[in-house]
Amino acid sequence: MQIILVHSGLKAARTLTLSARHVVLAAVALTVLVVALASALSYVAASRSIIGNIPILKDFYLSLSHDQVQEKDAYLRENINTLAVRLGEMQAQMTRLDALGERVSGLAGVKPGEINFKTPPGRGGALPTISRDLSIEELTRQIDELSGKLDGQADFLNLVESELMGKRVVTQKIPTRQPVLGYNGSGFGWRIDPITGRQTQHLGIDFQAPTGTPILAAAGGVVIAAEYHPMFGNMVDIDHGNNLLTRYAHASRMFVKPGQIVKLGDKIAEIGSTGRSTGPHLHFEVHVAGVPQDPMKFLRAGTDMSAAQAAANAALGVRPR
Repeated sequence: MQIILVHSGLKAARTLTLSARHVVLAAVALTVLVVALASALSYVAASRSIIGNIPILKDFYLSLSHDQVQEKDAYLRENINTLAVRLGEMQAQMTRLDALGERVSGLAGVKPGEINFKTPPGRGGALPTISRDLSIEELTRQIDELSGKLDGQADFLNLVESELMGKRVVTQKIPTRQPVLGYNGSGFGWRIDPITGRQTQHLGIDFQAPTGTPILAAAGGVVIAAEYHPMFGNMVDIDHGNNLLTRYAHASRMFVKPGQIVKLGDKIAEIGSTGRSTGPHLHFEVHVAGVPQDPMKFLRAGTDMSAAQAAANAALGVRPR
């Protein structure tokens, strides 16, 4: 067999002649190479067996494996500690959300027990046909996303709480509660004066009740007068803001002083018959921007705060938006 070699680096073509002897030598070399590779693989397998039988080699091999295991354990511990810290932060967030949710539900008038913030909601569904385990990186990312959502929910509930608190403050300052447990003996408007017998305008409501019956604040506000008046006798005036004022007259005793802050339903005085009066009763007035209004417009709206606010706005001449 002849092989002709042609190359630009050669001045002339060369010819190689392969005899049968050359072919036999090439086959023998290939066979030796295969046998050598097989021997090497056998040696590797045997070395593992030898390592297992020789204590020193075995300890050295195990030390290498132990170091690798320790590295993996350290990596897992580091990630577990990070997740534990995030879990503690989320538990604190949930505690704040539970307390905030209870406060908001109370302001919204939701009865305790209707919504249980401390028990996880029930969940379920069919067994999924496709599922996989989460990696540590994926679990960490989902925890971060959930933590961000919790922060957003807390901000939203804080805003709702502020709005509800503001509305409650406003409604607490509108005189919608009857100030005494008694019946209406004389209403607002024109009437025959019980002392002169002439037709006069009555600027409030007279509630009939025995002497000593508690008189309660019809709304929260600041006491601006607690004094004796020639006509009204022992008289208490409360300023509720927004140009709203209530007056409680003919009391036998007074329990508040000017400048004192009172809340809705606080006891401020007791029924009496002081001043220009024919018997024990409470003369109750509501003034809006200094103008006496029919108190019944506010008391009837006691169960509907929007109606009470509308009554106050109408007295002030404020048009609805």
